[in-house]
Order: sequence, then structure tokens, then C-alpha cells
Amino acid sequence: MHKNRTRLALLFFGLVGLMVVGCGDGSSAKSDGKMTIAVIPKGTMHQFWKSVEAGVRQAEGELGSIEVIWKGPLREDDRESQIKTVDDMITRGVDGIVLAPLDDTALRGVVREATRSGIPVVVIDSALKGDDHVSFVATENYAGGQMAADALAERLDGKGKVVLLRYIEGSASTGNREQGFLDKIKEYSEIEVVSSNQYGGPGTESAYQASENLLSRFDNGDGTLGIDGVFAVNEPCSFGMLRALQDTGYAGKVAFVAFDAGEKQTEALKNGQIDAIVVQRPARMGYLGVETLVKHLRGEKVEKRIDTGSVVCTKANMGQPEVQELLNPPLAGRARGRTGVATPTTKPASVRR
Repeated sequence: MHKNRTRLALLFFGLVGLMVVGCGDGSSAKSDGKMTIAVIPKGTMHQFWKSVEAGVRQAEGELGSIEVIWKGPLREDDRESQIKTVDDMITRGVDGIVLAPLDDTALRGVVREATRSGIPVVVIDSALKGDDHVSFVATENYAGGQMAADALAERLDGKGKVVLLRYIEGSASTGNREQGFLDKIKEYSEIEVVSSNQYGGPGTESAYQASENLLSRFDNGDGTLGIDGVFAVNEPCSFGMLRALQDTGYAGKVAFVAFDAGEKQTEALKNGQIDAIVVQRPARMGYLGVETLVKHLRGEKVEKRIDTGSVVCTKANMGQPEVQELLNPPLAGRARGRTGVATPTTKPASVRR
């Protein structure tokens, strides 16, 4: 009896030792050999995130031996929901997390907890304070804001009054974008920013209402506006502002630079109601976020910061194939191949490296 107990005890501690070693080196202990990766976006409703998911699914199909859990909040201001999702994935014991944090501070604690639990985190899209994550894969948003400022100044011939429609407080990606715009526009001495403190909020409806209120402040009452140009910093803000300009009859009469493409924004670019769209590469961001985490889990060295790039799209260049693909990015679920993004032999430009 005593010998049997001793053998059982040795077997138990031996198994525990193997599990600790397996968790410690970042490898998966799952019986099927697959690593489980949770990808947690800021939201799931807008085209941008559907394109990020398309890149994620392509990576899942191409990199081999991984399984992706895609889960995020519906609203892009639901910090508590996103924190709970990260907590749930820690409890579930996933091998790694790819996270687009809604807030650069609020998500810091739960990311630290994941890291302490032996679950590495790659941050995408929007920066997170601290250094508890493996890598940051995103657009260089400050530079993107500067590109928007140059595009708006070019449309205005370097003079006029402009407004900035911000997104939400705490979002590092759009905050950097806004600051890049404001810093760059100062270089144009004859351009005055007459409003820069209005926030569109997390959805298209809130952005539409904020845009209406902003335009009404500068409506001269005679069919003219007291502003010459507008910059809206992301997809919901751009769509909300476009609707407000269309409904008030000022679309095409005011210089308008948008950030992030959607079907309506692309149509407006073609018909002259939007002058330029600064477009990110969301599918590439999703793909590289997963790929970077997988490389880390397999013991490979990864870069601490990876810039996924952005492009200024105008009516003049929108016919170019690569620009067309950025304006009409691959979306999750679109039947274009086994991963829903592209055929196995051809990666879209937004993911191609």
C-alpha cells in the first residue's frame, strides 16, 4: 500500500513538472498539438474590424497548428466588457492573446495579469502603456494624422478655417492621430483650427449627432459655412460627418479628409464629397498580429514595434489596383478562398509582406 502511494505521488509530481515546463517555454500543452490564440478587437461591427478579422483568419489558415478565438465587445467604448473577455481567456488558459485595447490605461492591469500567468500578449491597432506586452503591431498613427493635415492643406491651397472631429478619450490610436494632425497643420500659417474639442463617440449615430452639432455652430444661415475644411479621425467619425454634410447640403462644398475607408466613404471619394481618405492596412495588421505571437510562442525573436503602414487615397489614385484593394479590403466571411481572404497562392496587398 505504502509503495503504491509513493508511486502515485511520484507520478503526480512528475506530471506537474512537465506541465510547468510546457507552460514556461510558451509551448502548448494541448493534446492535439494546436496552440489556441485569443484575438480581442476593440469592436466587431465596423468594416475595419471585419478586415482585421479577415487577416487573422488568413493567418490561422496559413501558419498551421493554431486555433483562433475571435471575441470582442459590440460597442467600442465598453472597456469593462473587453477587460472581462481578457480575464475569461486567462481563466480558459489560452496560449496567447492578440489585443486591440480600448483604453491605453484601463487594460494595462489585465494584460499584466495575463503575462504573469504565462500568457504572452501582442498589442495591435492602439498602444498600451507599460511594457508587459511582447510587441505592438499597428499603423504609425501620429504620421497618419500628419498625412491627413497635408492632404487637407493641399486641398485648401494652404489657407482657411478647419475643424477636427475627435473619437473618444483614452483611445491611443486616434489620440496620436489627432495630435499628429494638430501639430502638422500648425506649419500652415494661413490655416486656423477653429474647433478641436468635439468627440464623435464610439458609433456612427453618436458621430452623426456630434457632426450635426459641430456644423450648426458654423452655419451662417445663408447656405454657407464659416469653415473651409474638416478632418474626421476614424471610420465611424468619417461616416457620421459624411452623413451630416450630405443632410445639410454641404457635402462637396467643404474640403473633407477622412480616416479609414467604408463603402459609403469610398463612394463619396469617387463622387467628390470626400477629398482624401487616409487608409490603414487592417488585414495586414490582423495577420501580422497573429504571426508575431505565433513566432514568439515558437521561440523566435520578434520586433517590439511593427508599423503596418497607411496610404492617402484620392480620386486621382483610387483606380490603382493596390489602392482599390485598400479601399475595398478583404472582410471576414467573404468567400474568396479557404480562409475567406484570398486564395492560398495569392495574398492581398493589405497582407502581402
